[in-house]
Amino acid sequence: MPTPPSRKARLHLLASISLICLSACAGTPSAAVAQPAPTQPTTAATAAAPVATPTAETFSRWRDRFRQEALAKGIDAELFDRAFAGVTPDQDVIKADRSQPEFSRPVWAYLDSALSTQRVATGRSRLSAQRETLDAIEQRYGVDRHILAAIWGLESNYGQNMGSRQVIRSLATLAHEGRRPGFAHDQLLAALDILQHRDIEPGGMLGSWAGAMGQTQFIPTTYNQYAVDFDGNGRRDIWNSSADALASAAHYLQQSGWHSGQPWGQEVQLPADFDYAQADPAVKKTVAEWQALGVTAAGGKSLANNLADQRAALLLPAGHRGPAFLLLHNFSTIMRYNNSSSYALAIGLLSERFQGRGQIHASWPTDDRPLSRSERIELQTLLTRKGLEPGGIDGIIGANTRRAIRSFQQQQRWPADGYASVELLDALRK
Repeated sequence: MPTPPSRKARLHLLASISLICLSACAGTPSAAVAQPAPTQPTTAATAAAPVATPTAETFSRWRDRFRQEALAKGIDAELFDRAFAGVTPDQDVIKADRSQPEFSRPVWAYLDSALSTQRVATGRSRLSAQRETLDAIEQRYGVDRHILAAIWGLESNYGQNMGSRQVIRSLATLAHEGRRPGFAHDQLLAALDILQHRDIEPGGMLGSWAGAMGQTQFIPTTYNQYAVDFDGNGRRDIWNSSADALASAAHYLQQSGWHSGQPWGQEVQLPADFDYAQADPAVKKTVAEWQALGVTAAGGKSLANNLADQRAALLLPAGHRGPAFLLLHNFSTIMRYNNSSSYALAIGLLSERFQGRGQIHASWPTDDRPLSRSERIELQTLLTRKGLEPGGIDGIIGANTRRAIRSFQQQQRWPADGYASVELLDALRK
């Protein structure tokens, strides 16, 4: 049924603040809520944002004020009262929101969990069971079914672990006293809009502590913009309809720029004299140009000729001692879904495991211990003291920190791969 004009206006406003879908659900490896990059996924629902001071306003007073705002924006009073009946702050949500894990698993451990034998086997079974639906989804949106199944498997264990928290309660808690109340406020308005459209009842709107929902873990604003009713029953139901969930994910990827028929990337082998400073997401060359620099497919084979003119970047998730991957456009599209290179790598490899491929040829440096959060902060502090400008001291190894690391590695005449290691930290301490 066409969306009424007044609702369209509200959806446009709410969708304008939409971020990447997905947050952490029990089905994602290592209870993946806002894990430190690059070894774990960091999702839009938990991405960096201005941190607010917790409010001194009581929850009941905040709720009454928010109710007035919601009604002024078109939310039905009876619906609001029904959705908020018995809602109190969830202390577990507050604890999760303020948690900053000191340690994280290395990328190879994350991938071991993401690409488990059980997850691959279940995915193959679901691909077979959903063949006709996936045929139709591929025809409409042009997104590879194996990628969709990988997202489904990693986000909710194929719909088995979608999160058990009441989304309204979680978002109300975060809007009242979370670190990012403005973000949660907008998501809460969007969630009420979903309820008003009768896609789901309040009791069935379940998700993660951060408000990500359903089998594909959409946050409410993303849902309002990209969720679709693919099974034709008149409701966009990403909780109970795998067809709606998979098609909604496909719609999101399509609108994010998915290139139909193209791979996400592939594992490659680098020559002995390779300039590791080229392995940076900002450095993009055509596949032919990488090949001219001596980059070959894993196992020493040539790169695919049909991709020669495609632009690509190199990823070294564990530095120069680990595997290397050549990333094409669709890898960045997967990262629009979840802004983590480790997550996107897991999706690409899992999609290939379903097809009997996706084995990694190179060895991981399993003797390398990832830096703790305190050590990453110390590393950035030491880089700053040396005038290398890591772009802030927050414990997040982003593009600016990697650039600063490369500068120091070049000074030391080391491979300039931008990788934050214990060895690097020890050298900075001297």
